[in-house]
Amino acid sequence: MISFTPLQTLQNVEFRNLLTGRFFIVLAFRMLATLLGWWVYQLTKDPFSIGLIGLSEVIPAVSCALYAGHVIDTTEKKRLLLICNYAYIFLIGLLLIPAFLNVEMHFTGHQITYFIYGVIFFTGIARAFIGPIVPSMIPKIVKKENLPNAVTLNQATFLISSVCGHAVGGFLIGYVGIKFTLIVIISLIFLASLFFFQLNKQYSEYKKENINVIDSMREGISYIFKTKEILGALCLDMFAVLFGGAVAMIPVYATDILKVGAEGFGLLNAASDIGSMCIITMLSIIPLRKNQGKILLAVVTGFGLCIIGFGLSHLYWLSFMFLVLSGMLDGISVVIRGTIVQLKTPDHIRGRVLSVNSIFIMSSNEMGQFESGLSAKLFGVVRSVVIGGTMTVLIALIVGSTNPKLRKMQY
Repeated sequence: MISFTPLQTLQNVEFRNLLTGRFFIVLAFRMLATLLGWWVYQLTKDPFSIGLIGLSEVIPAVSCALYAGHVIDTTEKKRLLLICNYAYIFLIGLLLIPAFLNVEMHFTGHQITYFIYGVIFFTGIARAFIGPIVPSMIPKIVKKENLPNAVTLNQATFLISSVCGHAVGGFLIGYVGIKFTLIVIISLIFLASLFFFQLNKQYSEYKKENINVIDSMREGISYIFKTKEILGALCLDMFAVLFGGAVAMIPVYATDILKVGAEGFGLLNAASDIGSMCIITMLSIIPLRKNQGKILLAVVTGFGLCIIGFGLSHLYWLSFMFLVLSGMLDGISVVIRGTIVQLKTPDHIRGRVLSVNSIFIMSSNEMGQFESGLSAKLFGVVRSVVIGGTMTVLIALIVGSTNPKLRKMQY
């Protein structure tokens, strides 16, 4: 049984710098996601337009992900992380143009929306690289026996920053407006870079003359398909969240169904992350010691049921509680899935495996956002959320019955 020593892991200064930098950059990304969903819906009043935000990002991100994994495994990681960091600052800075000059330049709502989609398309390219870099750096910073704990702390950092980002983003939109919220977001990404600068360089183990790009990318895909535990966990995440992406419709629920405004929207957006943060804090004290595969299948099933409950609710407090509970179940899933991927992946191929992992994550989140928007347009918002939750439950049952290695997995 692997030891679980949170304080020992956090005593590592470099690991703390990595987590602190990640906290600020994820905080900024979540604030941006909150802002864009609200901004686009206020411009168009069309739930499908929210779904197009996810599609605008996921197409370039997934298209570049395999190559990004090759680059991460074959180049110095700190420099690549900083390049992506500053690319985000430049791209998000472009959104200040319609935010500040809308009155002077007489932009229409649709023109601003298309401009946002264009910017998000290019952030998707940067995301293909920045997403796998941080987790790929962790095993070189912490000892192997502390790796499960490091994965949990990494996820806890992510979720704390997500909670703060969603909630603070909603409050800032309500109190200082979109333009000044964008300035805060850019400042946070710059702050993250100051912590990333303090990391040690991590050089590739490969010699460039021995690298074939196609073979390198194929190796990452092949490893995942040969490792049934990883493949099952990633498929479960992708399809479950793809159909259970009810959070994409929160701007519609907050505006038209629950009628709670920007502040209520921010809290609803943060609700699932609040649940995840609570459960991951508990898991850092009382870790899961056996039957992790069965637990993973059970919590994904419960997640789908919570999405159904959220879709049917017309009471703010009940909707909030369903989202909190869904976040708790998803938090358990994230820890188990992340630990499986890290423990089952050798160092020399980690960047490529994590990049393929990022394809599954982005496919589930951003394509889930698009699927939710399209489904809402076709069937109505409430029906689309209920159908999505039902599909999530069915996916969990199918994966559990067809992947015995995942079902029996424990660490």
